[in-house]
Amino acid sequence: MPSRGIEVVPLVVHPREAQVRLRLMLMALSVTLWALWVRFFTPDAVPGWTSIVLPMYFLGGVQILCIGVLGEYLGKAYRETKRRPRFFVEKTLGVGRLPDA
Repeated sequence: MPSRGIEVVPLVVHPREAQVRLRLMLMALSVTLWALWVRFFTPDAVPGWTSIVLPMYFLGGVQILCIGVLGEYLGKAYRETKRRPRFFVEKTLGVGRLPDA
C-alpha cells in the first residue's frame, strides 16, 4: 500500500543497527561511569573536567540520535519516491478469467 504523507508506522529498526546502537550506548555509559568514578573516588581528578566532559558526551549523543532519525526518515522517503512496486506478479492463476462454457 503506498504511503499517503505522514505514516503511522514507526521507522524500521534492523537487528544489526539495534546491536550497534546498544553497543554505543553501553560504551557511552561506561565512559560516564568512569568519569564519575575519577571525579568522586580518586584524587587525580582535574577540577571542572567532569562537568565539561559529561554534558559534551550527552549533547553529542543527542545530536547523533537526531541525525540517525533524520537519516531513517530521508531513506524511507527516498525509497517511496522511487515508486518501485513492492512485488512483481509472475503469472496469475485463474483470477479474472471467464469460466469455460
